[in-house]
Order: sequence, then C-alpha cells, then structure tokens
Amino acid sequence: MTPEGREPGLERARSSLPGVRFGVIARHADRRGSFRELWRASREPDLDPSLTGASGARFVQANLSTSAAGVLRGLHLHRRQLDYWIVAAGRAFGALVDVRPLLDGSGPRALVETRELAADETVVIPAGVAHGFLALEPLELLYLVTNEYDGSDELGFAWDDPIVGVPWPRLETTPDGRPILSDRDLANPPLSDLVARLRG
Repeated sequence: MTPEGREPGLERARSSLPGVRFGVIARHADRRGSFRELWRASREPDLDPSLTGASGARFVQANLSTSAAGVLRGLHLHRRQLDYWIVAAGRAFGALVDVRPLLDGSGPRALVETRELAADETVVIPAGVAHGFLALEPLELLYLVTNEYDGSDELGFAWDDPIVGVPWPRLETTPDGRPILSDRDLANPPLSDLVARLRG
C-alpha cells in the first residue's frame, strides 16, 4: 500500500478534461472467485462543488446498468451531479464531452475524449461533462451519483452530432453497423440547441 492507503498502479493515464479521473480497481482472486473494493469514502478527496454542481455533495445513489453488445447510451449531461463509473463486466467505448467551455463562455467548442473501458476500470465524470458509452460486448456498468434521480437534470444531445465529432466505432454486432439506441437518445437535439436553451 502507498502512504495514502492506495494500492499502487490503480491510477490510469491522466485525462485531458479537468476533473475527470480514470482508474483501475484491484481484483483479488483465487479458486473460489474474486473480491473488489469499489469505493471507500476515506480514500476519496472531498467532492469539490465545481465538479459536482452543488456544495456538500456526496454519493447518494448507486445504479447498475446492463447493456447488450451494440447498445449506445448517451450523450447525457448533468449540471448538478458527478458520476463515478465502474465497469463490472464487459467492454465499452466511453465518450466524454466537456460542455463547460460552451456553458460558461470560456471556449468556442466542447472538448472530446474517448477511451475503451474494460472490467475493473473506473472513471469520475464531473458535472458539465456529457457522457455516453457503446457496449462493445455484453456490459455491466455500476455507477454512483451525487444526486438522486431528478428529471430536470437529465439532459442530453445527439450521440452523432457532427459538430461534436465523437469517433464512435463501427459495429459488427448489428446488421447495419449502427448502434441500438433508446427513443430518448434518438430524439436528443444537437448540442448547439441544448447549449442555447441552457444559456437562454
């Protein structure tokens, strides 16, 4: 263990997006199975209000999402919630779109970062960073959030918005190579429309 109580090697390469953190969870396995510690409050820094969208935030809800290969969920945006994702099983292509520069006027465009995420990998997603994932194989994604479900903060924009330009991989698991989406995600507007509404 390191002096901070972290096991060595659990941090991945840094993100280019402020406040985003990627990591890996240690898996302790033997012939009986395995054990993974997913989160421990004493090892995490205080949740900065600039990252959670609210002061005094803490994790208050945990969700488990399962997705068949070829399912795409996103791009979703929260202004009052930080997400902590843990890939429990499977592989996903994760996309993060930092919308904060557009919302606060500090930059002319959203910033995009993508990574493939595998079992035991984690990502911390601050408020203002849109997120989505494409299940490359059957996927179980556990996520902790700092806000209980609130429909007024369930925002989103088109997964394939050409101005954003997320380089989603072509699929071999669907007949036309396109992902499987929910009706909600199919109906999401372009990012420019969402930003205009939020800034208006």
